[in-house]
Amino acid sequence: MNSAADIIELARRIRVNALKMVHRAKASHIASALSMCDILAVLYGTVMNLDSRNPSLESRDRFILSKGHGCVAVYSTLAELGYFPKIDLETYGQDFSWLMNHISHHVPGVEFSTGSLGHGLPFGAGKALACKTENQNWRTFVLLGDGEMNEGSNWEALMFASHHNLNKLTIIIDYNNLQSLDTIANTLELEPLPSKLDAFGWDVQCIDGHDHDQILTALSSTHPTKPTAIIAKTTKGKGVSFMENSVAWHYKNPNDEQLQIALAELNDA
Repeated sequence: MNSAADIIELARRIRVNALKMVHRAKASHIASALSMCDILAVLYGTVMNLDSRNPSLESRDRFILSKGHGCVAVYSTLAELGYFPKIDLETYGQDFSWLMNHISHHVPGVEFSTGSLGHGLPFGAGKALACKTENQNWRTFVLLGDGEMNEGSNWEALMFASHHNLNKLTIIIDYNNLQSLDTIANTLELEPLPSKLDAFGWDVQCIDGHDHDQILTALSSTHPTKPTAIIAKTTKGKGVSFMENSVAWHYKNPNDEQLQIALAELNDA
């Protein structure tokens, strides 16, 4: 288990790498990646049972990024933990690179390719069912976007998971209140989300998605019979002042000057 200071530093490095990757590739979705870096730092740095030297370890915990467009944050995390050389991050988004613009299972440490939204939770529910059927003890974690909760396939999977008492399944909803071109409320209102998830048979927790202590507490235990849903309130673009809570940065990429400002804010000038 890493120290609290180690997790803070890991989250910072994830953000720095993600910014450099998106800038170099002239890609999109940097704000979507920045909102989940603290969650990833705690998951990979403290909570999950993983071995970067043996990514296919049978007893490993499984992590699925359902909001696959935020992949630079996961690629950065995996590189920081030694799944592949950090220099490979420089190939992100290039022709023939295995670091594709949506997360790919060809990358060591990635369980499942996603891009079309609403696929990660159904897959994760299947993994959790396999775990239960085979009397295993590993856990499955699925990170979803709040806008992604518009997808009907997620609600079918929510019913399936509670019906089968998949208590080794935990979802984290990155609730940053923005999707694509507008706010969640203006696009398709989700609230009251906690009571909806509760009605679907899940154990529901609401946390600050940037508070490492709250994230750790929420992720460290499971309900005896129910799957767990963690609604993590986050800030889109977290860590870079001019990106925070700005819907424009769902698709924009930083120019040279903006990158230097962002890196300076993250103490990486």
